[in-house]
This record gives sequence, C-alpha cells and structure tokens, in this order.
Amino acid sequence: MSAVDDTSTGTHDTSDPDTGIDTGLDTELLDGLRFGPDGLITAVVQQHDTREVLMVAWMDAETLTETLTTRRGTYFSRSRQQRWRKGDTSGHVQHVVRVSADCDGDTLLVEVDQVGPACHTGTRACFDGRVVLDPAVPS
Repeated sequence: MSAVDDTSTGTHDTSDPDTGIDTGLDTELLDGLRFGPDGLITAVVQQHDTREVLMVAWMDAETLTETLTTRRGTYFSRSRQQRWRKGDTSGHVQHVVRVSADCDGDTLLVEVDQVGPACHTGTRACFDGRVVLDPAVPS
C-alpha cells in the first residue's frame, strides 16, 4: 500500500492499490514512523475528551495496522511476546478516535474512548497516584 500525492487538493490517495478500497491510512506518515531495534514503537494512550493519560503500551507494525483498521486498541506484550487487543478478556475495550505521531516519529499518541478501567489492576488509569515528584511548595 502506498500513498499517492494529489497535488490539486494537497491530499494523499489512501486507497489500497490491490483492492481500491479507501483505508483512510496515510501510508506516507506510516512509512515515516521509527520502530526500535526490537520492532516496537511506544504508544501513549489517552482518553480523547478529558486528555487523561490512561496507560503506556507498545505496538509493532502488525498491531498498529490492526489498531488503525479496526479502531480497537491493539498492542504488543513485551512480557508475553504476543499481540493483545484491549478488552478481549476483560470487556474494557478502547475505541480508537485518533492516532498521532510525535515530531520524531518514534512515539504514538493513541486517543481513545475507554470503556471501563484501562489498567489491568482494575483502576481507571495505570498512573494511580504514585507521585515521584510533587510540585515545589513555596516556602
């Protein structure tokens, strides 16, 4: 799949060249992503409307493609060395609203509509209040 420039509109053709179906995926942007030596890219997952950071996960090219095409949060487990789709076991699914790359192309921001807790511990977010540094208190 490759994007084709449409100079008249300033957009890219996001159709699959084999099927002609518009995937909506900007393959030029995808080609610019930088996966690590392990084949993974960091995914910061955020609730789309409140901007709350829910979790940090990892994606490989396959799980990223699945996330983009199904609009379900799908990740790669480094500990189990396998893909996992959020909510398949727990029912706490992530409906993906938007995916953006950072300026270096080595981290993704995955904006979701989270159903139920995002953390495997049962809390809303994986960042459960264990503060490493508090704002300085004026003396």
